Amino acid sequence: VTFVPDSEGQFTSDHGWTFPQDAERLKPLIDECKALGVRVSLFMDPLPEQMAAARAVGADRVELYTEPYAAAFGTPAQAMQLQRYADAAVAATQAGLGLNAGHDLNRDNLPAFVTAVKGLQEVSIGHAFMADALEMGYAATVQAYMDLLG
Repeated sequence: VTFVPDSEGQFTSDHGWTFPQDAERLKPLIDECKALGVRVSLFMDPLPEQMAAARAVGADRVELYTEPYAAAFGTPAQAMQLQRYADAAVAATQAGLGLNAGHDLNRDNLPAFVTAVKGLQEVSIGHAFMADALEMGYAATVQAYMDLLG
C-alpha cells in the first residue's frame, strides 16, 4: 500500500508527507498494515533529509512524487530536477528503503528519469498509460513501457 497525503475531495496529489509533522498520524496506520503483512510505501517529495524519517516511522519504501521533474522535462531545469531525485534515491537506499516513483511520468520523460535515478523498483504511471492504451491498445502500451524500462 502507498499512503498519499491527499485531502478529502482533492483532485490529484500535489506533495508528499513531511516529517516530523506527519509521523504521529502515520505511525499507527503503518503499524496496522505491517501487522497484516502489508508492504508500506510513503509518497514523498525528493528531499534526501526526509528519507531516514520515513524509514524510522516504519515505511518499507518511498514513492517519489515526480511532478516537479515532469514539469521541468525538456527545459533547462531538467538536469537540476533529475539531480534532486538522484540524491533522494541515494538517501532512500542508504536508509534501507525501497524506491518507487510516480506522478506525470510518461513514455517521453521516463527514460531520462530511469537512467538518472538509481535503484528504482517500481513506477506508477496511470494517466499517461491509459491515454497511450486508448491509442495503441493495452498490449502494445505495456510492451512500450517495458521496452523503456529495459
